[in-house]
Amino acid sequence: MGAFIVWRNGGVIAAAMWIAATFLGVVLTSLVAELDRRAYGYVERGDDLIVTHGVFVRRLIVVPYGRMQFVDVTAGLLERWMGIATVRMHTAAAATDATIPGLPAAEAALLRDRLAQKGEERSMGL
Repeated sequence: MGAFIVWRNGGVIAAAMWIAATFLGVVLTSLVAELDRRAYGYVERGDDLIVTHGVFVRRLIVVPYGRMQFVDVTAGLLERWMGIATVRMHTAAAATDATIPGLPAAEAALLRDRLAQKGEERSMGL
């Protein structure tokens, strides 16, 4: 629609530039979205969970198992349709809350169970 309006007011060259700019915007957006998807990672260590993400600004979050209050698995309508889920770890300090999106639903449930078990084991001495 935008190309038609530009073509009516600016000619064929303006419409071609509009189409090229739109195509470039779609390609760049999909590239950044794919890089962002690949940038998420997590490692379960002995005493804590490390979550890393970010394309332009890399963020590293260390969540000690003993500080986790609860672990939540969510899946919206589109996520359920795609068979994926998001795991969220909540702590007393909001700055250390971590999210791992895009996990297969079965893997997300297993991760939630493992993290809950490790959290209970580590918080017994508190």
